[in-house]
Amino acid sequence: MRVAIAGAGSVGRSIAAELSESGHEVLLIDRDTRAIGVDELPRAEWMLADACELSTLEDARLADFDTVVAASSDDKVNLVVCLLAKNEFGVNRTIARINDPGNEWLFTDSWGVDVAVSPPRLIASLVDDVAEVNEAGDAMALLSLPETDLLEFTLPPDTPHAGRPVGELTPALPEDIVLVALVREGRVRPPVPETVLAAGDDLVFLSSADSVDELGVLLAP
Repeated sequence: MRVAIAGAGSVGRSIAAELSESGHEVLLIDRDTRAIGVDELPRAEWMLADACELSTLEDARLADFDTVVAASSDDKVNLVVCLLAKNEFGVNRTIARINDPGNEWLFTDSWGVDVAVSPPRLIASLVDDVAEVNEAGDAMALLSLPETDLLEFTLPPDTPHAGRPVGELTPALPEDIVLVALVREGRVRPPVPETVLAAGDDLVFLSSADSVDELGVLLAP
């Protein structure tokens, strides 16, 4: 799958790292030279340009991509990117990051947004649903998005992944399941490859897979 990511900040780079490790072709677009890190993500393509400019997206041949992820820290940018991707280039799937919960009402198909992800709402969902997590660490859906589920999995005490880095886990994940966040002691962390996992960690996945049984077997065999 070909994925274009607008915004090469910590969020965009984390998403790119996960997708690259899973074998997807990734293009990162950012106009800030400080965000460009070719050595950090050698498998990804980089483009120094403004993702809100139609000419930039034409140069990137956005119509050839399967998915566009608007992951910048500016909600206006994310909306414009999704609108252009959907209406001008016919991209099949757009995913947008919501930075300000007050703007959540804007992130609809009217702006070309197929899936909107709000980190504050995600954290609230984790808090609300924590009582429903059983001791075996079963994966459960936090919220349902169109054709996509957001899953939370608590690593049990006997998990074989405790003490191992995230970089060893992500290549083994089932197809169509991507690790998007790690929550430890109430704090959300990006799933960078160097982070060492521990029992009790809450792992948050984005999934379009038909079944998550393989994920449960992998994390708590």
